[in-house]
Amino acid sequence: MYCIADVCIYPVGTNEVSGSLFIAGIEKKIQESSLKSTLHSAGTTIEGPWEEVTSLIGELHEYSHSQGIMRVHSDIRIGTRTDKEQTARDKVDVVLRKLQQLDE
Repeated sequence: MYCIADVCIYPVGTNEVSGSLFIAGIEKKIQESSLKSTLHSAGTTIEGPWEEVTSLIGELHEYSHSQGIMRVHSDIRIGTRTDKEQTARDKVDVVLRKLQQLDE
C-alpha cells in the first residue's frame, strides 16, 4: 500500500537549543533512501510503500540513538487511499487550484 507520511523527528533532553544539526543528519538519511521526500519547515513528507516508509522511520530512530541521542520523539501522520493514486504534490496542487477559483 502506498502512503504519504509527514514526519517530524526531534531529540529530547539534549543541551542544544537548536536542533538543526540533528535534523540535517536525519534529512541526509532520508535523502539517501530510495523514497521520494520533501523537507519543509516542520518536518519531512516521505512517500512510498507503507513497509518502506515505516521501516525508514524506524531506521531514523536507530540512527539517532547511534549518534548518542538517548531519547527521540516523532510526530507522524500517515495517509493512505485506495480510490486513486495521489502524491503529496498532487494534494497541494488541488488546494492551489481551488484557492485560485476562490479568487475568480
